[in-house]
Amino acid sequence: MAMSQFSYGALGAYRERGEQLPVDGGFDVAGRLTRDPAAIEQSQRVLPVGYWKGAGLALMLDLIATILSGGLATHQIPVEPEREVGVSQFFLAIDPAALGPRCAAMEMADRIVASAGAHYPGQRAFELRAENLALGIPVEEEVWRAVREIAGA
Repeated sequence: MAMSQFSYGALGAYRERGEQLPVDGGFDVAGRLTRDPAAIEQSQRVLPVGYWKGAGLALMLDLIATILSGGLATHQIPVEPEREVGVSQFFLAIDPAALGPRCAAMEMADRIVASAGAHYPGQRAFELRAENLALGIPVEEEVWRAVREIAGA
């Protein structure tokens, strides 16, 4: 499945039929959103998955996570944050050594991690907790003043 709204194959098919896309599918060379498949092919700037395709992917991933984790599906999660328990979470770990020789996907992932400062799930929360324990919890001055007034301090 292409992770763009329209695959390059679909763009080519629309172009060959002389049809416009049903919704914007990417940008032309001037950076304007367009439904013109030829203009998108020329710029090579497709839009990421969305609309019906994105909704279908989200539904499928929610279903898979729910089944594998035994947790709640998205539609079952209560609106109140304090009642949000038992949600579906699924983590997949791949042993790079099992993939054999270094592949292009692994090299690309390394470049993304190095350039974007990617983190593992929960890493930022762990680092923030350690920082708050060491330095104290930062509080906006206006909020702190209101708390002190309520407490009578």
